[in-house]
This record gives sequence, structure tokens and C-alpha cells, in this order.
Amino acid sequence: MANIELSTPERAALAEWLRERIAEETGEEIGGLEAESLAGALVRDIAGHFYNRGLHDARAAISARLEEVSEIVYAMEEANILTRR
Repeated sequence: MANIELSTPERAALAEWLRERIAEETGEEIGGLEAESLAGALVRDIAGHFYNRGLHDARAAISARLEEVSEIVYAMEEANILTRR
């Protein structure tokens, strides 16, 4: 699984987002240190799963497009064969 690293500004933004979401959802306030720790745990423990899922989805999309291109090329070959007869 990929080791995801966030830049300092990205990590700070994630921590702030977490603070806001927790306050909004639970009415509880958490400190910056707690939010930073939670952000680190989320990135370390689950971000790689989402990254790999994105790669899986990208591979599927690319494969589908390659199949379309293959069909177009085949049709062009067939059209060329037919016009040479």
C-alpha cells in the first residue's frame, strides 16, 4: 500500500477540517494537538486504501478507453481492407 505523506499546509488544513467537523457533529471541541494526531492517524491508517481504490478506478477507466480505441482502430483497418478490394 502507498505511504501517503501530506505537506505541512495540507496536514494543517486536514486538522482544521477535522476540528470543525467534530465540533459540528458532536458539539465537542478538540484542540490542535488532538486534531493533528487524528489527522496523522487517518492518513497513516486509511488514506492508502482510498489511494489504492483511486488507482483501481483509474486502471478500469483507462482499460475501457483502450478497448474503445482498439475497436476504432479495428474498424479503420476493416474499412481500409474493404476499399482496397
